[in-house]
Amino acid sequence: MSVPLSPQLPPTIAPRPTSKTTRPVAPISRVQSRRTKRHWAKVKALGATLAIGVMMTGAAFPGLNPLSDHTAAASAAAAVSTTADSDSQSYTATDEIRAEIAPRGAFAATTPEEIKETRSRAVTAAVAAGMPLSSAMEIPLADRVVMPMADGTYSFTDGFGASRPGRSHLGQDFAAPLGTPINAAMKGCVSRSTESFEGYGVTIQIESIVDGKAVSTVYSHMTYGSRAVEVGDCVEAGQYIGDVGSTGYVFGSCLHFEVHLNATPVDPLPWLTENVT
Repeated sequence: MSVPLSPQLPPTIAPRPTSKTTRPVAPISRVQSRRTKRHWAKVKALGATLAIGVMMTGAAFPGLNPLSDHTAAASAAAAVSTTADSDSQSYTATDEIRAEIAPRGAFAATTPEEIKETRSRAVTAAVAAGMPLSSAMEIPLADRVVMPMADGTYSFTDGFGASRPGRSHLGQDFAAPLGTPINAAMKGCVSRSTESFEGYGVTIQIESIVDGKAVSTVYSHMTYGSRAVEVGDCVEAGQYIGDVGSTGYVFGSCLHFEVHLNATPVDPLPWLTENVT
């Protein structure tokens, strides 16, 4: 008896790869990896450059002279502010603050904007010199100007612009014996009163407003222990503030007297000649 045979199946043939056949994804090439690293390196370098630039533009605050190194820094670099944070060394006066310190008298400046600007400059100079803002807001208007020393007690020596190592002389010297009384040249409030201020020695600085201008007067080389006023005190024209001395960088005893109008030093003698009454 014959056994029936199973039908023969054709042999299985593996498909040939075609262009559509899915292939494993190759890992990122070394070239691509290097490009990515170079890109992020450039980003980091740019960030570091910007950070350094920000640090380099930080303000540097001068500390050598009655009015911020005898420049307009008191009005430019030391803007008065009530919103200064713990890292700030300056203030920025707002219109609200300026309105609170409206003048108590007649001004050469007559418009509200001019009055605000003049008062702001006076407050700025006072705060830059170390006067508390609350006291600076009370700076009065000066109604008269007098000589800082009585007639016959002094003689003029070095004047404004006299040569000094590295800079010019920014005031007028009144030569006088030790202990000769010194008086405030006008009504104002004291923004600096110290036994030692760099080359100025014993120094007093007074802030005033005269004819619509912020005026700072500086009295230096005074006698140790003779200061009769402190920061925040307000004085009248002709009021005694201390004695002639020889402290700081000076030869002989004298009063070194400076006048700054809107934070700019001017020759004291012509200014006194024009304004003393």
